[in-house]
Amino acid sequence: MKLVGKLSQLSERKRKWISIIITVCIAGVLSLWGIYGIREYGIALFILTPFLIGFCSTVLYGYQNKISKSDAIYIGFSTLGICTCALILFAIEGLICIVMAAPIGIGLTFFGSLIGYSLLKRNNNSTPSVLLILVVLIPLTSFVENKIKPELTAVTTSIVINATPIEVWKNVIEFPPLDDPTEFIFKTGIAYPINAKIVGRGVGSIRYCNFTTGSFVEPITVWHEGKLLKFDVLEQPAPMKELSFWKIDAPHLHDYFVSRKGQFKLIELENGKTLLEGTTWYYHNIRPTFYWQKWSNLIIHKIHNRVLDHIKKNSEKGK
Repeated sequence: MKLVGKLSQLSERKRKWISIIITVCIAGVLSLWGIYGIREYGIALFILTPFLIGFCSTVLYGYQNKISKSDAIYIGFSTLGICTCALILFAIEGLICIVMAAPIGIGLTFFGSLIGYSLLKRNNNSTPSVLLILVVLIPLTSFVENKIKPELTAVTTSIVINATPIEVWKNVIEFPPLDDPTEFIFKTGIAYPINAKIVGRGVGSIRYCNFTTGSFVEPITVWHEGKLLKFDVLEQPAPMKELSFWKIDAPHLHDYFVSRKGQFKLIELENGKTLLEGTTWYYHNIRPTFYWQKWSNLIIHKIHNRVLDHIKKNSEKGK
């Protein structure tokens, strides 16, 4: 840790900028290795790395020097800001994914800065060693996460339609182009459905649910006319188009959000109405699961609502 000791002898301005640059380089190398080396988007990237950004920049800047809590927070967020700009500048990530990750990134950078400040305030000479352990922990965590298999998650959305199940059924198996979306989330680059076509009838037929980024290819596995349509997902398009000044083809756009199967269930109600339920089963290789699952579930519900509303509109025509 001689480097940390030498850094502490520099002027305040030089110490600040060298601390930021060193932290950005460490975080950048670890992130690129995790994303492109072992293709892992997980706790190491979204939890430990932002914590490292706050902790490392604070420790390098304040080691054997007096700094305030506000100084620690300032340098932590300054470093995070530069890291974020680098992700956009070098076309590593787009704006939407950065915005999605921002809440945990900001929170953990803040926490890392406070922990770093707390250790420095105690004149703890072991603080540089803690930093070294944290740097080593990030790639080790990536290796462990890479071996964990994701779990399948189901998302169900429903709507009541003023039409009989048979009338609704014909608008379930395929439907004409949808109106342009009004929801803000679909104006950010998130893929959304535009129409659905089916080739054949019954089990074994192929349904194509066309999105703005491509088509879901859905072989039909259960065909109970007017009651239940189930299908697997054989192929799927990218979940979004990144907002950026450059074309971005980040690894997480391929096989990190995976739709496995889906179904439409029609339940006959009184007075000739139908309860239509749409369900998607998916998994993703992005962690922490509790956080990213909330985003995924929100988006899937929005997609379901768009489709179900369209089916309702077409089924109720002439009513």
